[in-house]
Amino acid sequence: MKRTKTAVILIFIVVVFGGALYYLWQKNSEDPVTYTSQTPTMETIVVKTVATGSIVPKEEILIKPNISGVVEEVFIEAGEYVKSGDLIAQIRVIPNVSSLTSAKNGISSSQTALQTAEINLQTQQSNYDRQKALFEKGVISANDFEGVKNTYLQTKQAVAQARINLNSASQNYDIIKTGTTSGLGNIAQTQVRATVSGMVLDVPVKAGNQVIEANNFNEGTSIASLADVQKMIFEGKVDESEVGKIKEGLPLEITVGAIEDEKFDAVLDYIAPKGVAENGAVQFAIKGSLKSIDSTFIRAGLSANASIILEKAENVLAIKEALVQYDKDTKKPYVELVIGDQEFERRDVELGISDGINVEVKSGLTKDDKIKVWNQVQGVPNYAQQ
Repeated sequence: MKRTKTAVILIFIVVVFGGALYYLWQKNSEDPVTYTSQTPTMETIVVKTVATGSIVPKEEILIKPNISGVVEEVFIEAGEYVKSGDLIAQIRVIPNVSSLTSAKNGISSSQTALQTAEINLQTQQSNYDRQKALFEKGVISANDFEGVKNTYLQTKQAVAQARINLNSASQNYDIIKTGTTSGLGNIAQTQVRATVSGMVLDVPVKAGNQVIEANNFNEGTSIASLADVQKMIFEGKVDESEVGKIKEGLPLEITVGAIEDEKFDAVLDYIAPKGVAENGAVQFAIKGSLKSIDSTFIRAGLSANASIILEKAENVLAIKEALVQYDKDTKKPYVELVIGDQEFERRDVELGISDGINVEVKSGLTKDDKIKVWNQVQGVPNYAQQ
């Protein structure tokens, strides 16, 4: 029994020893790790965040009528350029029966009042002439004549006021019936004209549509929208995680989905002070004015992306961020430089901005230094500079 145990133990020891020898032989037979290297390059590093949105006119003017009615004719189409004062549409007034009847009654009342005042004036005129003759002969006193004269003058004023009231009633009737009247100029017009120069973006009405005038209780019906398409802005939204990194005045690079291979420069003008919750995240509205776009026509409403440039370093010495290592104790960055055949030494470096791929090197390296690729994947060809 003891001999069997001893034999088993000896066999186990021999097997373990043999396995260890085989493992060491395998390790020695493997090719040693060969590290490649890369050299610094001159790069332009841009740190940016992206906002999605659209291109819209800086100022879009809605043309509204100053009188209610039915569109009789539209003289413009979307895409046309118009100048201030150009005719846009003609409106036909549909009078309200009740208002029209009331206006007619107003004219009748004013005519009756004028006739009464004129009859009274004739009576006072005769009395005034008679009393004047008596006063000149000395029959009546100056005080009595002065009372007659004042009554006569008041009657003349009443006739003048009656004529004014009749004219106002007639104008009111004309406005209700036709939409305008003589003497009002541009105050009441059935012709709708452009108030600014620009491109017609939209004409939401057609001939036969009813329109409502703009007043204190109603914003009115839009006949057309006009804008200067040479003054466009980007309107978009940024996430709450990014809004703390941006500020007014930062440069933007605008890319429009419908216009390939072209970027437009802009400046961030506005950041909303209050965010809006959308799909579980708080979004902040931003606006940026596009610079000169004379050579390119950008249609209003096109979707676009804005790259907000937070930092930018042009033509600086840079290395791949993957080459940087950090000291376990001090957390300071360093790289390993090639000093011989598969021989390396540590070099502390001072880093600048990073775009996630390349990082700026402020000090510690020259463009001729060779840096060890310490984390290369084994078995995968490396095409970096040796």
